[in-house]
Amino acid sequence: MQIPQLRQRLRALGAAPAHEHRVLRLWSQARPQDSGRRRIEDFLPATLRAALPALEAEFAALARLRSRHPGEDGSARLLVDLADGQMVESVLMPPGRIAGLCVSTQVGCAVGCGFCMTGQSGLIRQLTGGEIVAQVALARTLRPVKKVVFMGMGEPAHNLEAVLDAIDLLGTAGDIGHKNLVLSTVGDDRVFERLPLGRVKPALALSLHTTRADLREQLLPRAPRLTPEALVDAAEAYARATGYPVQVQWTLLEGINDTDDEVEGLVRLLAGKYAILNLIPYNTIDALPYRRPSWEHAADMARRLHRRGILTKLRHSAGQDVDGGCGQLRARSVNPPVRAVPLLRRDRPATAAPPQA
Repeated sequence: MQIPQLRQRLRALGAAPAHEHRVLRLWSQARPQDSGRRRIEDFLPATLRAALPALEAEFAALARLRSRHPGEDGSARLLVDLADGQMVESVLMPPGRIAGLCVSTQVGCAVGCGFCMTGQSGLIRQLTGGEIVAQVALARTLRPVKKVVFMGMGEPAHNLEAVLDAIDLLGTAGDIGHKNLVLSTVGDDRVFERLPLGRVKPALALSLHTTRADLREQLLPRAPRLTPEALVDAAEAYARATGYPVQVQWTLLEGINDTDDEVEGLVRLLAGKYAILNLIPYNTIDALPYRRPSWEHAADMARRLHRRGILTKLRHSAGQDVDGGCGQLRARSVNPPVRAVPLLRRDRPATAAPPQA
């Protein structure tokens, strides 16, 4: 269900803009179509009222909860069934200042990041805009959602039309503030061209992971060949235009991108930029050769960067205690073979992380 086609169907059923907005608002907020202050008999045209039960059934079938995996940190990884039998994951983030949800935009992913379980399967298919919004509606049946990040399975830039349609709907009818919609990308010119044109302008997160162009080509083998400097410059230009700092995402891989050289590279790259650096210790996957650095090492890296003037936050990756790194739940359900690949740099002995706070 693509959102423009859904809007056309509603109009064909006699919906005026106000009627269309009401249907989309109630769906995206996980509320029954007969709720609200105005009775549907007094507001909606008869043809649209008659179609509502079938529409609600279609909405419900777009994303169904297969299993829920609560984490000790208050997060919950959700394995979600789609109508055709495919599965994706979404994540209710740990309780905090803003109730957040991470959603998927594709089944699988074509970027092929070596450290990511989703990337091992390749791209299976695109999600529709309706399936993206349906993940939010499903999560809202479980707890409130006031922030949506497009950082789950898939690369949003590779499904840009559907993602932008979902962002537009969530930022208008869906009751999500624009700065609380966060689109994550490995970097693609289409993102930087299209985001400024929308009526809903989300915040931007840039999955960078290294300051070295050669290492980035190995870690993200099918990402666009833009240098880290060019990526940061393009992302920061959008950030300054919208007033939301770019969030630079950095998955910490032991012995690979947690080194002194990377600290110096980050200082050179981000000094004076309108940016926040998020250090996210890796969720170790047994089938892959990468390892998570110790929490003490990660915290020391964050402190060093902060002292050098780089606004840095050390993040917990939700779901570590349930082996729920992005793509792991789906992988265990479909059980595909995973081929181990060699480490890109020295293989330091893995160190155990302390229990999560």
